[in-house]
Parts: sequence; C-alpha cells; structure tokens
Amino acid sequence: MMGDLGARDATELAGMVASGEVSASELLDAALAAVEARNPAINAVVLVQETAARRAIAEGLPRGPFRGVPFLLKDLGCEAVDFPGHNGSRLLMNTTYARDSAIWERIRATGVVNFGRTTSPEGGVGTVTEATVYGGPTRNPWNLDHTSGGSSGGAGAAVAAGIVAFAHGSDGGGSVRIPASSCGLFGFKSTRARLPDGPYSGEGWAGMAIDGFLTRSVRDTAIMLDACEGPDLGAPYVAPPLAQGHAAAISRPPRRLRVALCDTTFTGEVIDPEVAAAVRDTANLLESLGHHVEPGRPTADVEMMMRAWTDIVGVGTALSIQKALKGRPLTADLVEGIGRSACAHAATLPPTRYLEAVGEIHSFGRQMAAYFADGPDILLSATLAELPAKVGRYHHDRNDYVNYRIGPGGIFSYSPFCAVFNASGQPAASLPLAQSASGLPIGIHLAAAYGQDEDLIALCAELEAARPWSGRRAALA
Repeated sequence: MMGDLGARDATELAGMVASGEVSASELLDAALAAVEARNPAINAVVLVQETAARRAIAEGLPRGPFRGVPFLLKDLGCEAVDFPGHNGSRLLMNTTYARDSAIWERIRATGVVNFGRTTSPEGGVGTVTEATVYGGPTRNPWNLDHTSGGSSGGAGAAVAAGIVAFAHGSDGGGSVRIPASSCGLFGFKSTRARLPDGPYSGEGWAGMAIDGFLTRSVRDTAIMLDACEGPDLGAPYVAPPLAQGHAAAISRPPRRLRVALCDTTFTGEVIDPEVAAAVRDTANLLESLGHHVEPGRPTADVEMMMRAWTDIVGVGTALSIQKALKGRPLTADLVEGIGRSACAHAATLPPTRYLEAVGEIHSFGRQMAAYFADGPDILLSATLAELPAKVGRYHHDRNDYVNYRIGPGGIFSYSPFCAVFNASGQPAASLPLAQSASGLPIGIHLAAAYGQDEDLIALCAELEAARPWSGRRAALA
C-alpha cells in the first residue's frame, strides 16, 4: 500500500511512477483508501467512479507530466463523459455529458487518473461549500468547525486532507483562491481567457470565471497551466501570449518588482488584526528578497464593480436554473434559497441591465489597468479579511441573494479582495504563507497586471522557496 499522498506533490508522485517505484494502480488504491478513511469527516469527495479510473489505467495513460497521479474534478463544469455531476444542485443531479469539455481533454492528456468529483455550492455562488445535494457541509481538515471555502471547497478539503496531491477547481469570484487560503494550499487565477471554456460555455459570468487548480506546490500549478493554456476552437477572445510558459518562469528568480502593500481592504476598511499582521510580515519578506515595497491600494470603483458582479452572476444563475427547470416550478426541493432569490433578483432588473453591468465591469478593468500602469507591478493583500468562517455562517438556505453578496457582514465583507481580479481579468494568487495562533491557515494574496502571469507565478515560487509550506499538514492528513 502506498503511503500518504498528502506528503508529496503531484510532480514527485509522477516521478515515482516514471521510475517504477510505484504504479498508477497503487496510487489509485491509496487515494481510494484515503477517501474511505478521511472523507466521512470532511464530505469533500463525491460521485466516485473507480471503474472509469481502472479502465483508464488498463487502456494506457497518456505520457504527460502527471502520468499515473490520482486526480479529482470539481463538481461544477469541467464536463466529462465518464464523470457525471450534480453541479452542486438537486436540480442537476446525475447530469451526464455527451462529449468532453476542452479543459478536461487537456487535463486528461497530462496522464492524471481521475476517479471522481469534489463538492461545490449550488451554482458556484459563495465562499463556502454546503450544498444540500451532498447531505451536509464540506468541512476544513484543519478544523472541522470551519469551512474549507468555496466554491472549490471540496477540492481544497480533499487536497488539504491528503486524499489527492492536487485537484481541479474554478474561480469566478475567488473560488480557487478562497479554498486555497482556507486550506493552506496554493491557488492561482490566470489572466482572463488563459484557459479554454468550450464547448459547453462561451464564457463564464461575462468572462470573469476561469478554471484552475488547488495544489501543494507552485510547480504543480505551473506545469498543469502550461498543459491546459490556450483557447479552444471558436473561443470568443484569447489571453495575451506567454513569453516562455509558467514552468519556465519559475525556473529562475523573478525580476525585482515594485510591490504595493495593502493591509486593509481595497476601500480602506480594517481587517482582522492577525490577518493584517501576516500581510505586513509578507511585505517584510519581499523586501528582504530585494523587492521594493511601499503602502498603496487601487483607487478603482470597487463598490460599482461588486454591484455589477452581483447582477451579472444573478442573471447567469437565473438563466442556468430556468434552463434546467424545463418548465417545472421553481421550488425549494429543487433549488436552494440563494438560487431562488437570485432568480427573483434577476426578474427585477431591466432588460438592459446585464449589458450595462458588463460595461461597468469593463470600465473597472480599465481603472485597474491604469493603476498598475502608473504604479506597482504587484498588489499585496490578504486573501480573506478574516480567518476561515465557521460552518453554517454563509449557508445557502436563505432568500436574500443581494444582501448575501454585498450586504453588511455578507460575503464581500468576508472576501473583499478576490472578485476584484475576476472583474479586471488580472492574474492573482493565494499563497499559504501564514498560520493563525489557533492553527488555521492564512492566505496571502498577490496580483499582477493583466497578462503578466509569468511574473506573478515566478514571484510565488520565490516566496515558496523562501518560506516553504510543504511541511505544514492539516490534522486529517
């Protein structure tokens, strides 16, 4: 029996398979054993398809960089013929797919052995993963009273618990970076359109949503992004080309960068003192590495952006639900409260509001671009304004979608940093550089100018080398 997968990153495991030290079947056995032992406590892995995984091994895995390494897909998007999904919703339970998505085709070509999916909130809306369809909340392996984050909360919990070394996620308002922060992992949101969306979707949430990965190391993310980047056939727009690629970028130190330090929210509100101290500590580390750090924060209209984001996602949620209902009534046994209230909110908007909101998002992106053009190369902040929330605080069984997002004490107060860069399209990352006195992870957030993914991931690798996090493990791992 293979030992704990949580003790190694995916690159190391792939090297062990390549050398013959362990087989893909043995790694799959270990992952399935970890699901049996650890998943009951965290409720992160669902829809296990062992037969499909065994068949993929027997038929011969692609000779990609992660050949033989166990993997999990988020139960939202990433459509795959062999892996049906609930998409976080009772309305969409056991959805099957006639063809594979472009992103899954590229992930599969790396040689991973996918064997199931990980939990997500209904519609991917929210910073927690507590969907009714899974029979209970997904919990944080570091402390089961706390959330693992959302919307890729199952992926974060599965990796942090050592069930797999890495997993697929997606990010439309922080949904990779929030679980990374909550679970002590690395999460990277690429520049808008860096990864393919088709053929099931032309774009996610007006271009604000993009796939990604929850990993234990920067190199795993870099290698996987290189394998998956680039538009699919007929993509509506493409990201600026990379110079050499993510893996090449992390093979050398980054250039010395100008870093703006923001230890408040981007609108100046105070954040949790322990979290703010971790941000300042990271600023000191960056200075010790030779980067130039000074206080700063963007002057872009964050309040306008967040209202536009809320309306766009509300309309998108309503469209998805209405299509899935196929004429059935919108009832509580099919759709949770936040989804139903998103539909109600969308119905109040004038027909022109969606395009108006998209225009506001584009305007915000130009404001952010101007800030970076005249100011820093990197914006440093926290990923979350406080420690991971207690389970139940942001559950979906409520009927106040707008207030849930942007009201007092709502999700945007809890996570005021991440969605900014979904709106602007800029690359951003959460790094596990700190831990609270109570033992919970604290994510540090870094963002770069549009298209500067390589600068950002190179800086992340430098910080990882300066302050290694591979030795920190969640209690369940």
